[in-house]
Amino acid sequence: MTASQTLETPSGKGAGDENFPVGSFLIPRRLRPHVARYYAFARAIDDVADNPDLPPAEKIARLERFAAGIQGQAEGPGLEKATRLRASLLETGVPLRHASDLTVAFIQDARQNRYADWADLMGYCENSANPVGRYLVHLHGDRDPRAFAASDALCSALQVLNHLQDCGDDLRSLDRCYLPQDWMAAEGARTEELLGKALTPGLRRVLDRCLAATDRLIEQARALPGLLASRRLAMESAAIWRIARRLSAELKRRDPLATRVKLTKPRALGCALGGALAATLRYGEGRRP
Repeated sequence: MTASQTLETPSGKGAGDENFPVGSFLIPRRLRPHVARYYAFARAIDDVADNPDLPPAEKIARLERFAAGIQGQAEGPGLEKATRLRASLLETGVPLRHASDLTVAFIQDARQNRYADWADLMGYCENSANPVGRYLVHLHGDRDPRAFAASDALCSALQVLNHLQDCGDDLRSLDRCYLPQDWMAAEGARTEELLGKALTPGLRRVLDRCLAATDRLIEQARALPGLLASRRLAMESAAIWRIARRLSAELKRRDPLATRVKLTKPRALGCALGGALAATLRYGEGRRP
């Protein structure tokens, strides 16, 4: 790869395509530029990992360059977002691993397209989703291990919900299936059934098992707002928690192969405002949410 060759492969996706608010007004103004740099880096490497036209070896080579950029071992054309994020992380004292762990997950995407069981999937979420929450918790000055554990549960839940939303598209465009293969076998479901226009009974049962396990993660994350020192981050996390709970409910009653299952903007806004208001009122009473 020459120094002048670009590393990015922009998909056109942005913050508005996410299930949760990115850099919302709830984040303190002084921290929003740092959050924007983190999101820009995450979006760039995610686009590389999800590019159907790049062979796995090329994805891995590019992602390793991004990881080297975060560690200060590489710089130059194509690595501007990594360089800017590294400067941000050093300025704020946030560990570099909260960025570099994302590259580990996306390299895994280039190498692995099936997951043996739920534990295998949670191992992927440990690097693909949990660093995002840990970044925000660290950025806001929290160090409570309980907050990190609750954040991990929420981020893993959001990751699985996203996989369930996109289960058909992931297989069709990238030959990826994140549904646990042992549950697929137990329910008599075949991976190629995800290419259909509607869930088969077996696939429906697999999704329901995934949603039941995801609901347990969401319940573990319920305590997160009360473990955070920042009221604004508590409000943000309460809003995201409600969005996750509502999206899980939608996936239980709707078919992600037949239609795009997502919250309408009014419903998402209602969840966000409800969570933020609940957190605010409880803080006003002198106790954590």
